[in-house]
Amino acid sequence: MQQLIDHLVGGADYLLAAATGVEPGPSAGALGTDYRDRVDRVLAALDSPGALERVCVSPLGFDWPVSDAVAGTFMDVLIHTWDLARATGQDERLDVGLVEACVAMFLPEMPRRGREAGIIGPEVEVGEGASAQDRLLAAMGRAP
Repeated sequence: MQQLIDHLVGGADYLLAAATGVEPGPSAGALGTDYRDRVDRVLAALDSPGALERVCVSPLGFDWPVSDAVAGTFMDVLIHTWDLARATGQDERLDVGLVEACVAMFLPEMPRRGREAGIIGPEVEVGEGASAQDRLLAAMGRAP
């Protein structure tokens, strides 16, 4: 669980650095409450004029605008929301609108690039009538 918290906090730190141009401090060993604080700081930074147009380096090593980094973080948090729900025995249903937005933004290109970079596992096969959530999760290497 701590590894996932560190990942989410690190993602917020990445966005904060991307939006402000200021490198974040260490995030390993952070608490869940630290994540909420960081998200609030990220949202404030993204509200600054020009923040979304800044350019930063993606986790895959290419330059992209902060607006794309925000979209990538949205996808990451959505997928990890499902991971947390599954790991803790909670309701795994994600918001349908968020799932549909994520599918429209990222399938099929992003998972392929992520697999090539070694940050996403192999795609899981789902049936032809699979829901958008199941297709998204399968593309991201999860077994829905």
